Amino acid sequence: MWFGPGHPSGRTAPNTQLHHEVRPTVSSPRPTHPAFRSIGRRRSRAGVFALAAAAVTAMAAGGSTAAASGDDEPLLVYGVFATPLEEPWDGAIHAAIEAVAETGAIEYQHVDGLGTSDEMERGLRDIIETAGPDLIIGDAFAAEDAVRAVAADYPDIAFAFGSGGAEVAPNFSVFDNWLQDPAFLAGMLAGGLTETDTIGVVAAMPIPEVNRIVNAFVMGVAETNTDATVKVSFINSFFDPATAAQAAEAQISQDADVLFAERAGVIEIADENDLPVIGMMVDQQELAPDNVVTSLVWDMQPTIEALVEQVSGGDYEAQNLAEYSFMVNGGSSIAPINTDLVVDVPADLVDLVEERQAEILDGTFETPVNEDEPDGSIDVAS
Repeated sequence: MWFGPGHPSGRTAPNTQLHHEVRPTVSSPRPTHPAFRSIGRRRSRAGVFALAAAAVTAMAAGGSTAAASGDDEPLLVYGVFATPLEEPWDGAIHAAIEAVAETGAIEYQHVDGLGTSDEMERGLRDIIETAGPDLIIGDAFAAEDAVRAVAADYPDIAFAFGSGGAEVAPNFSVFDNWLQDPAFLAGMLAGGLTETDTIGVVAAMPIPEVNRIVNAFVMGVAETNTDATVKVSFINSFFDPATAAQAAEAQISQDADVLFAERAGVIEIADENDLPVIGMMVDQQELAPDNVVTSLVWDMQPTIEALVEQVSGGDYEAQNLAEYSFMVNGGSSIAPINTDLVVDVPADLVDLVEERQAEILDGTFETPVNEDEPDGSIDVAS
């Protein structure tokens, strides 16, 4: 499900400034291009097609490909993010593009902290006019109208944005994270680990993207503990660690002894209170090695690889990229389960989770998608 264009609860980043410096991930800077190029035209150099396709193929096979030599130039991909990259959602996209850049298939530059519609629009237009990217990937939730207006003005550039609306021909593709499967598995772990039968979830805001994750997590809890109660707190922001920490502390005061850190700021509180916690978007075990039992992992690399292949081959078109984030397609997972925690992690609980994961991957179990707003306190048996 996609919530409609102009949704009032779009992704925001409070107190951000326009960071318009370019931080390339390659060793040498790319020359400024005075004009943008048609999708797939690739400067009339057929060799670039082969380079990008070979690089993506090699990466998928676990190999590597050197960057183009001579006059051949890889695709220029620009990441344009509303939030600071410390926020895991945009951080996951950034990490995936960096991984593809390491193969030589693309050159990658990025800017973050474009937290308002005005900043996003100015940033996009300046990047297009000065750098001439082949593909722009980013986060439109805080600036749907602005991003879509820019894309419409530059139909020959490929845009792929995390978005609250549908794709728009010819060049504006959309994606979102579809993490209901790893959320269900993480919920199973939480249900089996709690000793107070109270679990806390600190989440961003009650929009479909977040609701389906929280609801799947609650369903997973019910799979292993029908006596559990799940406390759900929304902080009404996508990046406000201080508020998230306060919400986690309030849940602990209500006897929560396992936390789900859907937002940044919760893992630190779990660490301070010697409690197990579940991370989000990337494997966050390093933040608290004795506390993070697993994380919901969003892997944008399949999405980025598909986009690079399409743009390189000249057959890119506007599309909904959701399928590339499904667990069965390698776009999401749970991080390896950490059994060296402040609490015991029963082997039979791990076995149950791994069995359910196998069923998800072979198609015999499909996690229900429920995008209704969850209650603040949920008796999972009801």
